[in-house]
Amino acid sequence: MTPEHTSNHWWWRPAWGISRRFYTWHLVFDGQADVHRFAAQYRAALAGADGLDLVPDQWLHLTMQGIAFTNEVDQADVDAIVEAARGRLAAVPAFDLTLAAPILDPEAVLVPVQPHDPVHAVRDAIRAAIGDVLPEVPEEAAGFRPHVSLAYSNSDGPADTIATALDAADVPPASARINAAELIVIHRDNQMYEWEPYARVALG
Repeated sequence: MTPEHTSNHWWWRPAWGISRRFYTWHLVFDGQADVHRFAAQYRAALAGADGLDLVPDQWLHLTMQGIAFTNEVDQADVDAIVEAARGRLAAVPAFDLTLAAPILDPEAVLVPVQPHDPVHAVRDAIRAAIGDVLPEVPEEAAGFRPHVSLAYSNSDGPADTIATALDAADVPPASARINAAELIVIHRDNQMYEWEPYARVALG
């Protein structure tokens, strides 16, 4: 069901704040021209809608699995997780994703991706690699919904202009080739998820 109201995505979650940095695994879309075309067309379609921060190509991502804030984990453990992930992800084949038909969530414009199974396989391998090093794997295994966010709500308000813009958009689906997972150091200081790369681990 399409929500009637948006909620500000940028409220500070517990433990987050300006200057905090977090290790997390993402799938990113550098060099993925078809995904960038798709996102650009939706940015154009949503440009007149109220209350959105549109995600530029540089920061498009599919959130996978967090590790910890940078001041709460030893770098040696992070490096050990990367090495464990290299072995485990080598057994996960590269795959293609399709992005189509965004949906409106109260806090974001989300694009569910298909197929789900290979994305879950990557996440399972990453979680196993974390479990090889740390006594507990953070975040829940269940409830993961693979998606790419095209925009985030920056205020509480009516959702009608966003819903109307999405309904009027006629954007062909996009395809992406996924051949690696990225460990990044992310922050949200500037009302956007921005990061520095830490390690890139190839799929098999």
